Amino acid sequence: MKTSLYRWFWFIAGIIVNSFGIAFITKASLGTSPISSVPYVLSFQIPFSFGQVSFLVNMLFILGQIILLKSKFKPVQFLQIAVNVLFSACIDWSMAFLSWLNPDSPVTCFLSLLTGCVILALGISIEVAPQVLYVPGEGIVNAIASVSRKKFSTVKVCFDVTLIATAAILSLLFFSRLRGLGIGTLISALLVGKITGFFHKRLPLVSQLEKLAVFSYSNPA
Repeated sequence: MKTSLYRWFWFIAGIIVNSFGIAFITKASLGTSPISSVPYVLSFQIPFSFGQVSFLVNMLFILGQIILLKSKFKPVQFLQIAVNVLFSACIDWSMAFLSWLNPDSPVTCFLSLLTGCVILALGISIEVAPQVLYVPGEGIVNAIASVSRKKFSTVKVCFDVTLIATAAILSLLFFSRLRGLGIGTLISALLVGKITGFFHKRLPLVSQLEKLAVFSYSNPA
């Protein structure tokens, strides 16, 4: 029981860190992360906050999992809805907390972007290691990979590219120019995965959480 609570604690902590990393990347004013690109663009057009639109888009991801997996969608994965509420709220809280951050030069913008990439990668590493639940963005990729029988990594790249392309089309449709997207979107797409891999190999906490997850699956209550 203590092991399970410990894993859930760090999973939730990773979700919170994720939201802060996304906010930091977004505040760099060079574009947002690929997974948040569509909600961010839509938040300029409809009367909802960045976090609120993220919630709506993630609910579509959860619905997509249910449709694709059908009976294979495990009941525990409905907890993604609660995770979605927390994650979306934390995005708005993080954006409000970082209201003071308004980089106004190329150097400060890139420093903010890189800081956000590191924070997001750290959050992903901590969130994934306990292996307790998918977040909606990963859940839909896993569902597509399962149904199509393609590698998760391959589907993930295609999914991110699709999100960026969709965000670009929406931006051009609404504003006749790219808004909410930029070089930062591409940089974060390239860097976050590599930094996550670094944390995966070097961060003792991640190794500990992975060992606990293996132990828990090997010794179910």
